[in-house]
Amino acid sequence: MKSIALKADHINKYFFTPEKFQALTNVSFEVNKGEFVSVTGKSGCGKSTMLYILSTMDTGYEGSLILNGEIVTGKKQNSLAAFRNAHLGFVFQFHYLLPDFSCLKNVMIPALRLGKLSHQEIEHHAYEKLRTLGVAEQALKPASRISGGQQQRVAIARALINEPSIIMGDEPTGNLDSKNTSIVFDIFKQLANEHNKTIITVTHDNDFAAKSDRVIEMMDGKIINA
Repeated sequence: MKSIALKADHINKYFFTPEKFQALTNVSFEVNKGEFVSVTGKSGCGKSTMLYILSTMDTGYEGSLILNGEIVTGKKQNSLAAFRNAHLGFVFQFHYLLPDFSCLKNVMIPALRLGKLSHQEIEHHAYEKLRTLGVAEQALKPASRISGGQQQRVAIARALINEPSIIMGDEPTGNLDSKNTSIVFDIFKQLANEHNKTIITVTHDNDFAAKSDRVIEMMDGKIINA
């Protein structure tokens, strides 16, 4: 029997300015460990709002959220920050690399923050991640001096440095051409299939979504197909 990586149970989210508006309505679903799931739907349907809750960044919601068997709803911010650093990896549409830092240093930052390994060990692991993603030769270049596709692969390496079990992506291929989109998809697929990482991505790219293990479709703050 497969173990559950994520369980969202009757999540409701309201915004109160300029007036009260329900952004998510009774959102409930599960994602298994090692599953690659894409969340789709039109702009404004609640995809990114839901992802911020799933990522523990937004705690202002009703319902409950369980990640890796741990109830994260109601935890204090310090506990959530520590949980994210240890269990979650994030890949965004914009890579958010520090432009003047080398690619290697960018990848190392989350592990240095976690503080579980020595500087030398972290540097070794960072090189390994860059090598796995095919960008090791860019390691010592400033992040601003490499291509967009390479920057996104460095960002994925950074997301993987602490060996998170769950990787969340917010339009991770939104700025990439078809060739680099395909490369990123293959990386995610390999992470799920060969390394048992759970992948949850919000995407507008229907071709990308269709090739993932499962598509969760949203409309007007509700899940209409899971």
